Order: sequence, then C-alpha cells, then structure tokens
Amino acid sequence: MTSTLPARLPAAGGVAPVAFVSESALRRNAPLALAAGTATGTDDVLAADAWGHGAEWVASVLSDLGMDAAPLDAAALFGLPGSHAQPVMSLRGRALGTKPLLRGEGVSYGYTHRAPHDTTVALVTGGYAQGVVRSLGNAATVAIDGHRHRIVGRVAMDVCVVDVEHAAVPRGAEVVFFGDPAEGHPSLEEWTDATGLGAAEIVAVVGVRADRRVTA
Repeated sequence: MTSTLPARLPAAGGVAPVAFVSESALRRNAPLALAAGTATGTDDVLAADAWGHGAEWVASVLSDLGMDAAPLDAAALFGLPGSHAQPVMSLRGRALGTKPLLRGEGVSYGYTHRAPHDTTVALVTGGYAQGVVRSLGNAATVAIDGHRHRIVGRVAMDVCVVDVEHAAVPRGAEVVFFGDPAEGHPSLEEWTDATGLGAAEIVAVVGVRADRRVTA
C-alpha cells in the first residue's frame, strides 16, 4: 500500500528501507513519456503495479494531468536509466550502528570481503528481502551525507554492511541506495551493471518489497 508522507525516513530501529516515489518527478516526466511513446512505441506503464511505483497512485496522477496511460513510454515516465528523465523512485535505508573492522577481518556470511586495512563498517537497513539483491555486495555503492561508500560482503535478508572508512556515521543516518544522480545519489544504472538485471526488473521488485511512500 502506498502512503503519502514527507520525504523522511521513519525513526531508527526498523529494518525496512523505504522506496520513495516523487510526484513532482512523475508529473515532470509525463510530457516526455508521451513524446517518447509516440516516437518509439509504448509499454504498459501500469503493469506490475506500475513497475513498482504504485498503479493506483500513478493512474491518479495521470488522470489529474488529463493524460491516458496507454501512449506513454514507461522508461521515460519513471525516469529509468537511458531515458534522460528524472528518476521517480529512490531507495533509502538507515545506519543501525558502526563498528571498527581491522585489517584482515571479514564481514557477513562466508567472509567474501576482508578488510585490506583498518576501517569502519556500518550495518544498514535493507537486504535481499527488500530488493537489495546479493550481487550488489562488493559491487555497488551507497550515499551517506553526500559521500559514496561501498557495500561489502554478502547482502543479508534485511541488512547489508557498508564500508564507511573513517566517516562519522551516527545511528539513524540516512543511506541512499539509488536515486537521482543530479542530487549526488547513486544511479540505478550502477545496480543494473552489478546485477545484470534490467532497471524495470529492479524497480518493480523494490517497489513491491520495500515500504513505498509518495513524496511531493
């Protein structure tokens, strides 16, 4: 179920990341999606719960704009990589805490990552149960306070581990998995490169599995 709330995460302590979907971005993208659909053909923008964005919500916004969903190009409407439109969805978690990791010590199941030098790691809400798939471990980055940090080790069911090096990351700090590169967020394209999945596959899964919320 999609709820309309301010663009902030719930209080620290939960394990569910939040998939925020931006109404302003959707409205801004709609004319681009119409032009792209007319030029290249169309996809069903309301399929798979509007590609994870919430079919009821997307249909209501398009209705308010006086637009029919049928002629629209979904990649442009939702701002997927390659569309040159603003991403509508961003996925955000929280830091649950940090701990030192000494050189040679491993993290997560199977110790697929061992620290090459002394560092600090953060435990972050968001795992494969919410669409943060395992192949992102040791491959993708997140943004914390405007800085990029790599996901390390195997992604667990509800959490993952991020190497924050020597950054001061307080409990409850917001962690952006992907969003709008114009705002300094990691691009969804980083996920497609790391996983081999298409952008549509990723947002459809994330939108259904994470706690989805509408922002202005």
